[in-house]
Amino acid sequence: MRIEQEIKLDYKDVLIRPKRSTLKSRKQVDLIRTYKFRNSKQDWRGVPIMASNMDGVGTFRMADALTNHSMFTCITKQKVERDWEDNLSKFVRDYTAISVGTNFDAWMKARAIILKYDLKWICIDIANGYSEHFTDFVKMVRKDLPKINIIAGNVVTADMTQELILAGADVVKVGIGPGSVCTTRIQTGIGYPQLSAVIECADAAHGLGGHIIADGGCTCPGDVAKAFAAGADFVMLGGMFSGHDEGGGEIISKMFRTQEYDFQEIDQAPIKPYYEIKKYVKFYGMSSDTAMNKHSGGVANYRSSEGRTVEVPYRGKVEGTVKDILGGLRSTCTYVGAPTLKQLSKCTTFIRCTQQFNNVFVK
Repeated sequence: MRIEQEIKLDYKDVLIRPKRSTLKSRKQVDLIRTYKFRNSKQDWRGVPIMASNMDGVGTFRMADALTNHSMFTCITKQKVERDWEDNLSKFVRDYTAISVGTNFDAWMKARAIILKYDLKWICIDIANGYSEHFTDFVKMVRKDLPKINIIAGNVVTADMTQELILAGADVVKVGIGPGSVCTTRIQTGIGYPQLSAVIECADAAHGLGGHIIADGGCTCPGDVAKAFAAGADFVMLGGMFSGHDEGGGEIISKMFRTQEYDFQEIDQAPIKPYYEIKKYVKFYGMSSDTAMNKHSGGVANYRSSEGRTVEVPYRGKVEGTVKDILGGLRSTCTYVGAPTLKQLSKCTTFIRCTQQFNNVFVK
């Protein structure tokens, strides 16, 4: 047993210090990034924000909407060949990944889809990226499909980031436990503060010519900006993209009694309370009992749930959320004088803080 004494930080622990800027408008900021990947040797160009491969987020409808903004979607593992056949014409292959774990039968099915439809991306996604079996699986996929772009994760340390890149991954997914519906940290005690994880893993990946995704922990557009400022090449969002029409979840309506009443006359007693209807959508972690009951026939007797199930407010079309995120990111760049997203990390100085938001009027 050993203890690392150095303080590690989450997004909430810092703010970005503003700097003198020559930018006159947010319109001048370019959010497009161009990457050449180390192992696939392929080029990619787009806005490097990703929808997570979670139920209610990583859908074909979400991919269709995000592709309009040159943004990326990792489709959920549960989609079969018929789903890809029915939806492939609606979005661009450059902005969509098929997802798979390390189950060999599932891999063979995913491989057949990749070859049949000439897919360019695969997301190899398991909760514990530190398994030797996982590294071997990445090596196998790279050998079998040398030109495909491989996303692999999740990890939170520099050494494992480098190992996955050397094994054949192009982009390493960074984050254990920071997600809004993830309970890994309280169920297992395992994790790493997300900002520090991104900084350390980005530094390790970039030294090898690799790339990383900051996966989880973003609660607002400012957190997305902090992730890019910390060196992330991509930022993956789950909770921030949940609750929208494109996620396909069931809309739940609930009626709440308000504090207001209807009066006949101003000096009379109230005769009827007011009620309001609020709409919600179910959202859950992919290691939750809800997900395992839906996709795996229940929680296996050798494991426990590591995710929660919540009801998030229904938010309609994702378009408004996309504009909010991109607008916030452009504004961040203008505050620090970064004309492009690529230059944001070079213009960033983080400052430690104890409070980043005044929530006196937040209910």
